[in-house]
Amino acid sequence: MALKVELKPNERIIIGACVVTNTDQRARLLIDGDRIPILREKDILTPETADTPAKLIYLSVQLMYLSPDPMAHHPTYFNLVRGILSTMPSAWPFIEAINNNILNGDLYHALKESKKLIGHEEELIADAKSLQAANSGSKADRKSA
Repeated sequence: MALKVELKPNERIIIGACVVTNTDQRARLLIDGDRIPILREKDILTPETADTPAKLIYLSVQLMYLSPDPMAHHPTYFNLVRGILSTMPSAWPFIEAINNNILNGDLYHALKESKKLIGHEEELIADAKSLQAANSGSKADRKSA
């Protein structure tokens, strides 16, 4: 079954080892092939945009997904996993799902699970910032009293 992809003007997509850039008009592609890695521009992370531990994990899974030899990226991935679990133990269910997909050779779904990990990390950061703001406000209230 072919995958139907609609590209916005000037949108890029990775198909296999190629980067395809659309022209200035919308385009529809039908992609037929077996287990060809495909990533839309919105799903691509670069080393410059991977600025958090969860995004670095996504980047390493992305590299596995796009690579003809995914195992070459396993050492980096597992080092990142050890680091994130030591600082964010609540990431374990996400890491477990990512690992299971990697072990089953389903790197596309491992990428999807990595996106969930990024969302979890963003929630934790937002919670920490709101807690910090609340603590800063209560300290100011005590000083004025």
